[in-house]
Amino acid sequence: MLSSISSHWHLLRNLVKNPKFWLILCGDAVLVVLAHYLAYAIRFDSVLHGEPVFRQCTGLLPVILGVKIPTFYLFGLYRGMWRYTSLNDIVNIALATAFSSALIVLLVLFGSHFIGFSRSVFILDGVFTFGFISCHRMFIRFGYLHLGNGSGGLYAAEPVEQKRLLLVGAGDASARVLRELHENSQLPYKAVGLVDDDPGKTGMKLFNVPVLGVIEDIGEHVRRARAQEILIATVVIDKAKMRRIVGLCQRTQLPFKVLPTMGELINDRVSIRTIRDISFKDLLGREEVRLEQEKIGLYLTGKTVLITGAGGSIGSELCRQLLRFSPGLIILFDASEENLYNVQMELRHEHDGVGTIAILGKVQDLRLLNDVFRRHRPAVVFHTAAYKHVPLVERNPWQAVYNNIFGTQLLMEAAIVHGVERFVLVSTDKAVRPTNVMGASKRVTELLMLAYSGSCWDGSLCPAWKRAQGEEPSPPPPPDPHRHHATRFMGVRFGNVLGSSGSVIPLFKRQIEKGGPVTVTHPEVTRYFMSAEEAAQLILQSGSMGEGGEIFILRMGEPVKIVDMARELIRLTGREPDSEIEIRFVGLRAGEKLYEELITEGEGIVDTHHEKIMVLRGEKNLSCAMLGNQLEQLAQQAQALDSKGIKETLQRIVPEYRPDFTV
Repeated sequence: MLSSISSHWHLLRNLVKNPKFWLILCGDAVLVVLAHYLAYAIRFDSVLHGEPVFRQCTGLLPVILGVKIPTFYLFGLYRGMWRYTSLNDIVNIALATAFSSALIVLLVLFGSHFIGFSRSVFILDGVFTFGFISCHRMFIRFGYLHLGNGSGGLYAAEPVEQKRLLLVGAGDASARVLRELHENSQLPYKAVGLVDDDPGKTGMKLFNVPVLGVIEDIGEHVRRARAQEILIATVVIDKAKMRRIVGLCQRTQLPFKVLPTMGELINDRVSIRTIRDISFKDLLGREEVRLEQEKIGLYLTGKTVLITGAGGSIGSELCRQLLRFSPGLIILFDASEENLYNVQMELRHEHDGVGTIAILGKVQDLRLLNDVFRRHRPAVVFHTAAYKHVPLVERNPWQAVYNNIFGTQLLMEAAIVHGVERFVLVSTDKAVRPTNVMGASKRVTELLMLAYSGSCWDGSLCPAWKRAQGEEPSPPPPPDPHRHHATRFMGVRFGNVLGSSGSVIPLFKRQIEKGGPVTVTHPEVTRYFMSAEEAAQLILQSGSMGEGGEIFILRMGEPVKIVDMARELIRLTGREPDSEIEIRFVGLRAGEKLYEELITEGEGIVDTHHEKIMVLRGEKNLSCAMLGNQLEQLAQQAQALDSKGIKETLQRIVPEYRPDFTV
């Protein structure tokens, strides 16, 4: 209560110092008086011809002004930026007018029991007040739009050089863009026309901008409208349709851009300022993810959330997507100083009011983990940190043991000790029938997750890792058949993320910029792809669905041929593959295979109620003792940098793993 009064007092002090506030207030007061006078004039033909009526009219003025102006303030009519008056402001004016009129009627009723007063006067007074105040606000907006620069005042600013913009699509997204262009003359674009697949829209207007015709004739429409740039402002989830639109735009030889998808926008705000160059993910044609906001909010809103690998492509996108669910605190945990700094600065400066703590360190640091968990008590952990680059990990397999396996095990045990509610492990399709160390190490982390879900942990902290660090682990507590923990463990498995660390797309872009050649490993190699936004949203969704011990598998759609991807990226730069930019096949790299899989035959995958998520309910009777013995061997082999030994032990843990001993 006291804080609310203090905030209102602070706001009032600021308003009093603003000369524009006094102009608006005086204008409202004059209009309120005029509305009251007109109400009497219409009801009694002329107020001035009847002295008693005139006295009654003027006698009520102090009450009218004393009630209406404070009511307008309490309803926030003086807190808005009047140049942006919208339908919400008009509704607010209606509510303020109705409330103040009702209050005045009550005062008159209690003061004189309505003896000598006409009821219709108060109805007319309310109607006129609403009309005048609304027109006052709309006049201010009109003045800013047509007499000023749309952003700063009623004086013309320096004119901005504007490109003539043709919009593809005559729907909601285009309407938002056109409204923004209409309201702000300082933006560097002027809309000159729209095209749409629906011929029925031809000849219609959207914000006074004509629909010139269908997309197929875009070349002709560009010439007639003298357009200088094209904006694809239509929601396209069919990749064939998007490729057709891109192809038609390319033929015009004009620069063209696209609005971001809703998945990329935290607040779902489409704006001309968010337009970007077309990218390969626009050609993937991925459907927008349907999020169960309430279920996700139940386990995230107000909670402390820890994200490992927070500066990476998936970790940083998880941070952005988390914002819509209002977590209490986000702990950013990363071993890369640059990545951690970047995501921390983005959250601090672009998303006000988000509580974050940055922890620079490795997940293998048991003392650091315990300190972070003890201090901040995270309720949810998203584990995205891992070494993912297949050839590098293949040549340095001990790092996969240290980082991917033992780092994950330490984090899981810290989660159990400190009572974390949910632990979501981010896995990969390379864990399915792995042919490389990276995939095998991620499969081991899935097995660890399943083992801990079965409550088999004996209470001793990662003895293999402690011995590898030169410490003697404390003996486990005596067996307790009732030992259990409350942490729910679950995994999420999906394919390649566009633009992530080690992704092929940044490499292709650099090669194209240099004029080629673009190097592809094999003409038949295929991969599953999804955007970072889609991956992060589905991870959050899966986290709400897990009861413990599930591996959720994201539907990735159809696999993409890497050579086709290379050709599309070359065409997006306006050049032709094979003729202008050479594509060169260099052979499969260490540990790579032609085709990736999301599931192994016989794994028992079942559908969930979410159309984009399947689930594998893993076995919970895994032997922790057996895993522990094998992990002891891995720790010793990693210390000895024994590449062959590591691969042999991984094969014993993951029988379907087919190691390459030549590397």
